[in-house]
Amino acid sequence: MARVISVEMERFPIAGTFTISRGSKTEAEVITVTIADGGRSGRGECVPYKRYGETMEGVYAAIEAMRDHIAGGLGRIALLDAMPAGAARNAIDCALWDLEAKLTGTPVAAAIGVLPPKPLETAYTLSLAEPEAMAAQARANAARPLLKVKIGGDNDMARIRAVTQAAPNSRIILDANEGWTDETIEANLAFAAQHGITLIEQPLPAGRDEILGRIAHPVPICADESVHAAKDLDALVGLYDAVNIKLDKSGGLTEALRLRDRARDLGFGIMVGCMVGTSLAMAPAVLLAQDADFVDLDGPLLLARDREPGLLYQGSLVSPPDRGLWG
Repeated sequence: MARVISVEMERFPIAGTFTISRGSKTEAEVITVTIADGGRSGRGECVPYKRYGETMEGVYAAIEAMRDHIAGGLGRIALLDAMPAGAARNAIDCALWDLEAKLTGTPVAAAIGVLPPKPLETAYTLSLAEPEAMAAQARANAARPLLKVKIGGDNDMARIRAVTQAAPNSRIILDANEGWTDETIEANLAFAAQHGITLIEQPLPAGRDEILGRIAHPVPICADESVHAAKDLDALVGLYDAVNIKLDKSGGLTEALRLRDRARDLGFGIMVGCMVGTSLAMAPAVLLAQDADFVDLDGPLLLARDREPGLLYQGSLVSPPDRGLWG
C-alpha cells in the first residue's frame, strides 16, 4: 500500500505581538504534513519564513509537488537531494522520522543516540520594543535563567542597559537579526561585554559580515541567517564562534544532525533554535538539542494556544516529547 501524504495550513494566535527588527506578527502560520503508511502515521510541522523567500502558498505547493515521490517510498536521505533546504523539506523530513518511529517501534531519541533524553533549559524571548517596555518584559521574566532579547535598532545600548538592570540574575543572549552595521558593531560589542551579555546572535546581514574576521569578539558571536546547512560552515570559520541550527533552515532533522556534527568538528558552539511554532515543531529540535550549548525552543511559550498534547514546559524547562506528540 502506497504512503499517503496530507498537508494542512494552520494558524495559532501569539500571546500579544511578537516583534523583531524586521517587523511584527500576531499569529504563527504553520504547515503540517502527515504521512500515513500501514495504519500508522507520522507528522511534521514547518514555519515558512519571508526572510528566506518563503510563503505559506509556496511551501504548500512545494510539499504537494512531492506527493508522488512520497507515495513511491522516497526516504529521508533521498529527500536531501530531491528538495532544497528550507521549511517544506523540514515538514516532510520530520514526518518521515515520526513515521519510522511508529512503524519500527524505535523512538527517534534512540535512533539518534540520545536515549534517555533529558529536560532542557530554554531561553525565553523578549520582543523588540522601546527600552522601558523591554525592561518591563525583562522584569516580568527575571526569574528565568536565560533570556533572549531582540534588538537591532538605533537605541540598542539603552535597550541592553534597561534589560540587564531589570533582570540582573539572568544570562542574556542578544539577537540583532542582522540589524547592526560595520559602523556600530564594535561599540555595541564593547557595550554588551561591559553589561555581561552571554552571546550575540547574527549582528550583521548574512553575506555582509566580513568585518567579524577582523575585529575582537569580547562577546561570542553566533551565526543564524548566515548558516542553513552543513555546506555553509567552512565559510564561517574565523567569523563566528557559534551557529544557530533551526530545522526550518536546515530542511529537517536529517540535515540538522549533519550540520551539528560538522559544526562540532570545526569548533563552533551549538545553539538549537526555532521559528515561532507549536510543540510539534519543537519536538524534534528538543532531541537535536540534547548536547547543545544554548537552547532556544520557546515557541509554544509565545503562543496563546498550543497543540494538544504539547510539550511540557515548567518555567524555562522543556521536557522531551511524549510519543503521542512526536517521535
